[in-house]
Amino acid sequence: MKGLKLGLAALAIIAMTGIANAGGVGYIDYTKVIENYDYAKQATKEIDAKGLEMQQFLVDKEKEYKNLDTPLKKQSFEDRVSQEFKAKEAAYVALREKREKEVYDRIHDAAKSVMVEQKLDVIMSSAGVFTGGVDITPNVIQKLKFAK
Repeated sequence: MKGLKLGLAALAIIAMTGIANAGGVGYIDYTKVIENYDYAKQATKEIDAKGLEMQQFLVDKEKEYKNLDTPLKKQSFEDRVSQEFKAKEAAYVALREKREKEVYDRIHDAAKSVMVEQKLDVIMSSAGVFTGGVDITPNVIQKLKFAK
């Protein structure tokens, strides 16, 4: 009987130690991080500028199109502009994907660093947390401000 009590006591201590060492769940408000991250703002401006450049390209080409006098010239012009626009659009999409990945990777790395520092087990999106957890959003923002 004494051995059973000792075994139960040891089991209880082990269970409590496991609970005490559990790091817990952190959560991050990704939108708030983006709004406060200068590199993300800069990337967004660059992407928007490229989009405006494409719009201006179309406006300029429309003006040129109106000045053409024959259907053959118009068809040739449409084909050429279509190819040029597809190339510009591909460059725009590539730039947007590249910048979005860079921003995401930097935020992800900062969040991982905070997770390790705070000994958390997992980081979730704040949208998935109903109650509990640790908000690491301010910590990630701070880490990104000082990252080079």
